[in-house]
Amino acid sequence: MRLSIVLFDGFTTLDIVGGYEVLANVPGIDVEFIAATPGLVNADTRRLALLGYRSFEQTQSADILYVPGGPGVVKGLQDAALISTITRLHASSTWTIGICNGVELLGAAGILQGKQVTTNWFARDRVAAYGAKVMPTRYERDGKLITGAGVSASIDAGLYLASLVAGGEVAKTIQLGIEYYPDPPFGNGKPDTASAGAQAMVRMFEESSAERLEELKTPY
Repeated sequence: MRLSIVLFDGFTTLDIVGGYEVLANVPGIDVEFIAATPGLVNADTRRLALLGYRSFEQTQSADILYVPGGPGVVKGLQDAALISTITRLHASSTWTIGICNGVELLGAAGILQGKQVTTNWFARDRVAAYGAKVMPTRYERDGKLITGAGVSASIDAGLYLASLVAGGEVAKTIQLGIEYYPDPPFGNGKPDTASAGAQAMVRMFEESSAERLEELKTPY
């Protein structure tokens, strides 16, 4: 089974790496990274990049289509090649997984109408505008569509999908292998119970992050 992870300029690294670390350990999974053109694709910090193995055009199908989020989603929503690739690969995928505000890209690709999904808390209204029912959960399943909330929820969504693909015991073993038992220093960190000040600060950062991408220099 082939896991095809979509890369676009300005993705958030943990959106990808969390799910990758889980799903790449499922027996029988082959991983590929796909991009508009093969080569390095910049993350949102411009201090890290991932390598696209093959182009969108070279990718004819995906057993698991994996779409991350990040500040680059704003520009990605206007990228016809990216959106059409997601639409095309979803049509024949066994599973499609969207993480964080990358779920917006699934909406633009025509995948969300009537679906029950989750996404990053600050993107809920935008995702709902595509006709989806948005839940305040870490991960959701609707048919072959798996969605994860913000960033670190890529691990949760990945573990859930691993259980569907390979069974609960395999998923539990992977969870143990990556020693994933969240115990953050500031409680459960649910966005809906965060302070108004913290929410406002995150929203301000989110709104400016897409513009900041163009200002950051790439170190290579």
